[in-house]
Amino acid sequence: MCELFGVTANRKVHLNSILEEFFSHSSEQPSGWGIATFEGKNVTIEKEPLRADRSAYLKSKLKNDLYASNLFGHIRRATIGHESYINTHPFTAMDSTGRIWTLIHNGTIFEAPALNSYQYTQTGTTDSERILLYIVDEINKKTNEISRPLEDAKKYEIIDEIFVKLSPENKLNVLLYDGENMYIHKNAKETLYVKEESDCAIFSTQPLDKEHWREVEHNRLLVYRNGSLVYSGTPHNHSYVEDPQKMKLLFLAFSNL
Repeated sequence: MCELFGVTANRKVHLNSILEEFFSHSSEQPSGWGIATFEGKNVTIEKEPLRADRSAYLKSKLKNDLYASNLFGHIRRATIGHESYINTHPFTAMDSTGRIWTLIHNGTIFEAPALNSYQYTQTGTTDSERILLYIVDEINKKTNEISRPLEDAKKYEIIDEIFVKLSPENKLNVLLYDGENMYIHKNAKETLYVKEESDCAIFSTQPLDKEHWREVEHNRLLVYRNGSLVYSGTPHNHSYVEDPQKMKLLFLAFSNL
């Protein structure tokens, strides 16, 4: 469907070669590409609704040295939401404290009543954007209850509850960043891997070189900060298994909108 890339580290990491390999997979994910680069709590989004290996802009960008301590990459194969700039990942939203949240998603939402209302307020038409809007609304609700910004432990708890709630019947492979913490969740087997080095973790839908990659823990939220694991969430049993008939019905429903 899509492919995800993320890096979190306590140092600048040279990313050109590994990103070139990641974006070379775009023949299978032709609907768009995107990069989110994080500097402190600021985020820069660069994206196009264009196959990555056909983007002159991306080729030019990767010719220059690219270093980052926190970064997302995404290549898209559209399922829900037409090919357009507003439907291209990454997605961002600001919470009530001014914190920017950034999300990339590999998957499809089939059953999630909590997300339905966002189809009337979102900018684009993807289920992925609806996930982000729901997360930010839940963060805002808890923030308003205590009238101050949430501590990290409370944010972890909220995101954990959300992913457990949204996982049944849905493919929910997500990378999420809040300006300090990187949240990782997958519930489809063999669809997200991690390579960990000293104070650095690199995530990808597929291993990107011949070094040691291991599969990301299944059905559980993980939170990394500056390259190190700081939180493991609640294990659940909501694994996603591909159902071609279910996907066909979704495509038919979407094509009739």
